[in-house]
Order: sequence, then C-alpha cells, then structure tokens
Amino acid sequence: MKTNSKVLGRGLKDLLLENAVDDIQAGEKIIEISIEQISPNPYQPRRIFDPEKINELAQSISEHGIFQPIIVKAQKDGYMIVSGERRYRAAKQVGLKTVPSIVRAYDPGKVAEISLVENLQRENLSPIEEAEAYSTIMRTMEITQKTLAEKIGKSRSYVTNIIGLLNLPEEVQMMLLTSQISMAHARVLSKLDDALRIKQLAKKIIEQDLSVRQIEAMAQKEEKTNKQKREPKPKMYLEYEQTLKQNLGLKTTLTDKKLVISYKSTEELDELVKKLIKGPLTRLATS
Repeated sequence: MKTNSKVLGRGLKDLLLENAVDDIQAGEKIIEISIEQISPNPYQPRRIFDPEKINELAQSISEHGIFQPIIVKAQKDGYMIVSGERRYRAAKQVGLKTVPSIVRAYDPGKVAEISLVENLQRENLSPIEEAEAYSTIMRTMEITQKTLAEKIGKSRSYVTNIIGLLNLPEEVQMMLLTSQISMAHARVLSKLDDALRIKQLAKKIIEQDLSVRQIEAMAQKEEKTNKQKREPKPKMYLEYEQTLKQNLGLKTTLTDKKLVISYKSTEELDELVKKLIKGPLTRLATS
C-alpha cells in the first residue's frame, strides 16, 4: 500500500516497514478458519467503518473471493483479528463460512501497535480514534507520551493535544467523531474541567455555528472567572498529575487528600490495577 512520505515521520515510516503484516512470510501457511471462531480486535482504534466501503468490498468478495488472507492471533476461545477487519466484516456480510487466514503469535502491545499503524496508513482515522489508539499503546507497552511521540515520528505536543481529547465527555467525543464539531473546537473544549459546561458549549457550537475564536473567547472568560474563585493548585500537585498521566496514560486529578484516576473501560481498569500492583511508578522529569 502506498503511503504519503511527506506526512510520515521517520519513526512512523520505520513502523510501517516493520509492521507490514499482510506480507506472507516464508514458511507460513494460509488456512481456512471458521468465521464463527474469529473475533474483532479489541485494540482496533476505528469505531466507525464506512458502510458503503464495506458494501463495495462485500460485493467484490462475493464475485471474486478473498485474495489476501487476514492475519489472526490464537487465543483461548478462537482467534483474534490482528489485520484485516474490513475483509472480515465484508466476508461476514456476504455470508462466508470460513476466511483464509494466517496465524501469528503477537503480544498485546504489538497487536495494538499494528492496529494503529494499519489505520494511520489510510490517513483517515478520526482524532478520537487516534487518541484512543495512542492511549492503548501507552498502556499496553508501558511507555510515556514522549516515547510514543518518538516512536511514531510526531511531536510530543501533537500527541499531548490528541490524547487530551479523551478528557471530553463521551457525548462530545461522538460529536467530533461524527464531524459535528471540528478538531479545533474540540481542542478548546478539552482544556475545560467542567463536563456539563463542555457539553453545553459543544451544543452551542452546533446550534449557533460558533467559530473557534468565539468558543475560545467564551472558554477563556470562564477560565478567568474560575481562577478567581479557586486557589492555585500547588506546583507539586501539578507535577504529580503530569507524572501519573504520562505513566498510566489516564487522566488524573490530584487535590488535597484526594487522587482521582479516570478510566473508560474494564480493559483500562485492568491495566491500571496491574501497574499499581507491579510497583512504584517511574518519576518523570517535568522540565
């Protein structure tokens, strides 16, 4: 698959070569696996698959079959898709009983990485899907935002801003996912702390067609008012929040005698518990 080299950093180009998973390797066998034994990839960053494109692929499969096998990983109750979920969905839609597959052994971190790279190649991953993919890789591979940024050839500020979108309420994330609000709008809203107010402003953006400058002005005015109402958070608290966020890949809020770590799924909770049991977190430099 061709990629636009101008938009890919060296790290990502290296990953694309390293994770060319659809290439059949020497000695590998293609086997037919029952579609009932195959399950979607839980690390798949894409939430929405274009129905029209799936229909087109299904029509092609119906007429010509599947030319390229999907890549799967064996698990206790069957197989998990590593690469080729669009082919799997189209095959299921057509009613195929089996799918040509290649079985490979990958650890969870590698599966998450491959899923991200496969979707970044297509360059149409939504910001929310991209943010969730980055967060998943950070958790499964136990790496920081800085390391991830270097790995994919992006700036750290880019990664930080993208992951910050996960601070938005689910309802507002869906507005971005479905293009009801823009990425620029979402970035402004993600800086706010009040979930209810974020939802209200997001609805105003849609209903009143507010520009990014207008929403920035409203957000800055509210932030100024809130700062006047509350005492500044101690620098030490801010440093600990940043350290925890980078180590855990989750939003953390530290106040006097209270630490809140926010997670969105049981998978995130499982990873969090494992990290907390494993031992003390690595203190990161905050400079």
